[in-house]
Amino acid sequence: MNIWRTTLAALAIGALGAIGSHALAQSRSAEPEAAILVASPGLRDADYRQAVVIVVPVENERHIGVIVNRPTRRSLSSLFPEHAPSKKVTEPVFVGGPMSRGAVVAVVKSDKDLGKGTVGLTKEMFLAMTVSVVDHIIEDMPNDARYYVGYIVWRPGELRSEIDRKVWSVVNASPDVVFRKDTTGLWEELSRLARAITASVDDRLLPQAMQIHP
Repeated sequence: MNIWRTTLAALAIGALGAIGSHALAQSRSAEPEAAILVASPGLRDADYRQAVVIVVPVENERHIGVIVNRPTRRSLSSLFPEHAPSKKVTEPVFVGGPMSRGAVVAVVKSDKDLGKGTVGLTKEMFLAMTVSVVDHIIEDMPNDARYYVGYIVWRPGELRSEIDRKVWSVVNASPDVVFRKDTTGLWEELSRLARAITASVDDRLLPQAMQIHP
């Protein structure tokens, strides 16, 4: 294992520790059920203020996601200067969330399952959580993905409670939102959309796996 692999392997430990490899494997067997969360205008927490998040259920009614509208000024190659393939990545690294900010994960566009260590988001998007998969993406399809430091994990029932308290609005997940080149104004745009459909949104419009009842 070279220096790059050793470093990224260490960074990935936090991700696997938070949700578990079994949870990742189990989620692959289900139909992807991701959604986009739009932070309420009243949410003042610095980590989530005006955040747009792609989220998906995993094992035991937990949820995992990344913030999609927090680009940094850092490139992947600046994080891993000794790894030549990372220089192929043209977009900046994004801040994915407050958990395990030393961990690098990726959302990748692919029409096929990338295997163990990924979570299906939609039929054409996967969240890569393990060193081997992220490494493969960077080396073989570097610009079909977006890379994040950190992520978000919700405990069982936690996201359901936050949605009930109107911490988040929920809209459909799509690659157009996740891979938007300029995320400036994305939160405002989706907030207007969420307000426009609020009257017609109820639990039947949420992904079934996200409907966590008492």
